[in-house]
Amino acid sequence: MKKIKVLYAEDEPFLARIVLDGLTSSGYEVNLALDGALALKQFQEQKPDICVLDIMMPQKDGYTLAAEIRKSDPNIPIIFLSAKALTEDVVMGFKSGGNDYLKKPFSIDELLVRMESLLKRFGHTNREDNNLNQKYQFRSCELDPVAQKLKTSVGEYSLSYKETVLLELLLKNQNSILEREDALIKIWGEDSFYNGRSMDVFMAHLRKLLKSEPEIQIISLRGVGYKLIC
Repeated sequence: MKKIKVLYAEDEPFLARIVLDGLTSSGYEVNLALDGALALKQFQEQKPDICVLDIMMPQKDGYTLAAEIRKSDPNIPIIFLSAKALTEDVVMGFKSGGNDYLKKPFSIDELLVRMESLLKRFGHTNREDNNLNQKYQFRSCELDPVAQKLKTSVGEYSLSYKETVLLELLLKNQNSILEREDALIKIWGEDSFYNGRSMDVFMAHLRKLLKSEPEIQIISLRGVGYKLIC
């Protein structure tokens, strides 16, 4: 399936690289612009599905950019990113055409959740397999990837973005091996030691949430990966 196209405008190179890597590893096709004028040109040429715009940029600020984008496409979702946290700044963001406003500093997980929510509202999906709205039923449990909710026989739990994707990968490979390296690259973008330790923490939390389900197990295969037995 065609990937969702993101126009990302940000003039801070270090932050731009972090966000670019996070969005790309999550399955998006990203066009990065380092100033507002270039962002408008890329918007006109690339026809993105969603815009993620910094406010303080050279050539053309985010408010002006959003207003000009709105003239061309009144329905495209726009998220502002900014360190400007005053109420009047947020109001200005919405008045200029933004649909959401995320204050810096922010986590990639939060940005991804907000993007998915807007894409769903505007009728897009951002998963290559087109299963964004699919809910996974396994024994007495249910995973809702969009709401990031896990229901078990004893309760309902909110998951982080990475926990949601990790459990979804396990379910897609149910009773088969989910290779550790594949999961790390899919979710974190690289299989470094630090990312591996993070995944171990998320996996332990998922096991804890599912401990009330005797027919469901997540087992570790040393040096290989994981298997969800259901």
